[in-house]
Amino acid sequence: METGEFQLIDRIADGVVTGRDIVLGIGDDAAVWRPDGDQVITTDLLVEGVHFKRGWSPAFQIGRKTVAVNVSDVESMGARPAGLVVAVVLPPDADDRWVAEFNAGIRDEAARAGISLIGGDLSGGTTLTICATAVGHLEGRPAVTRAGAKVGDQVAVAGKLGWAGAGLMVLQRGFGSPKELVAEQQCPTVPYGQGVVAAQAGATAMLDVSDGLLADLGHICERSKVGINVGTHLIDIPEPMQRVSAATGRSPWSFILGGGEDHALTATFPADATLPEGWTRVGIVVEGTDVLVDGEPWDGTRGWDHFAH
Repeated sequence: METGEFQLIDRIADGVVTGRDIVLGIGDDAAVWRPDGDQVITTDLLVEGVHFKRGWSPAFQIGRKTVAVNVSDVESMGARPAGLVVAVVLPPDADDRWVAEFNAGIRDEAARAGISLIGGDLSGGTTLTICATAVGHLEGRPAVTRAGAKVGDQVAVAGKLGWAGAGLMVLQRGFGSPKELVAEQQCPTVPYGQGVVAAQAGATAMLDVSDGLLADLGHICERSKVGINVGTHLIDIPEPMQRVSAATGRSPWSFILGGGEDHALTATFPADATLPEGWTRVGIVVEGTDVLVDGEPWDGTRGWDHFAH
């Protein structure tokens, strides 16, 4: 690293635009924001070799992913994203150019997400490690938790399912195509704004799909004391995923149902509710305690477990 810490901070802060709810952004010991009702806060760690590899993802995409995976949790509570702080441990081989591209990616995705970068921290170390923390406004609405699903509710998804998992398999095999899948592994396409849309449409429970659809729906089952039946006839298999499946012999459902890192949103809605635009029905809430697929237990991969690998 050629540039000193404070010079680097100045470069990162230069020209940062903040939203109307930010009173004081980068440049002091702490940021100040003006609350608008109840707030939500979430944090995520991204560690090189676990959540990304620099050999697979450019710095710009890693910066984008830092924002995306964090803000999706704010969205999943039905909140409007407000402020983001990012702390980074930089190894010696992360040079000025890498940091500049990483910062550009953060700014790019923050603009897409409608969130303000308001601070963070820098340190040196041996492993590239990123910690992002985001806050959001509920704007007078109650938070949409995992605990409100009721038997008979519709289960729906906003965003992509299985694309990031299929992209990971492509990269693991040393290929760069289908590019659409690789791009989703490098940075997921979060359905920004749909968390608020779902909350306003009466969503009874919601979370983001970070570990896999079945694994994450299992959290709703556990907290809401219900079961969920996912119908494969309701879910389309994207053409790029069909190609990966044909080339690898792996079922596309292993990606769609058990692949992680898509950061789509999944929610339950009352049985008589009209699903808002951007949401697709994938199942129904039923009596029970587990997630079924087409009425039967699923014997394949349900999702990612950070402490089982």
